[in-house]
Amino acid sequence: MTLASNAGITRNSRRPYAYIAGPLFTEGERFEMEALDAVVQSLGFDTFLPHRDNPPKTEHNITTIFANDRGAIDRCDVIVANLNGIMTDDGTAWELGYAHARDKYGVGLFTDWRARFPARLETVNLMMQCSLNVLARSHDEIRSALTAWQKQHAAL
Repeated sequence: MTLASNAGITRNSRRPYAYIAGPLFTEGERFEMEALDAVVQSLGFDTFLPHRDNPPKTEHNITTIFANDRGAIDRCDVIVANLNGIMTDDGTAWELGYAHARDKYGVGLFTDWRARFPARLETVNLMMQCSLNVLARSHDEIRSALTAWQKQHAAL
């Protein structure tokens, strides 16, 4: 059963829950998102991956998909946002901003070696970068950030 069918049900799992945000409009983007999701799951997280856990988008279910995504962000412990691309996907930017407003722990992934901006501390748009707890430059850095988050929260 996918999370989309459980969108309104409170999670009972004790495993941490991560929302995986990022572009999903091309086969390559979906492949990259699924690889990122696999990294997060390998660390013991349950995940919500929008293109996997929602029904296929039609003109009749847009509000359902929005509600599923927003609800998954509300329930998540962390958001992992793929910020790759010439510009960050606008839906991803919204998801990250909403998660930040909900005080969720945010980890961004930006693997492009070219900085978008000249400022050393502004690798991606400052509104997104300042909404993150960690900006990772590789899957290994994602693992490190989430492992550190898990250790911190296991002690609580």
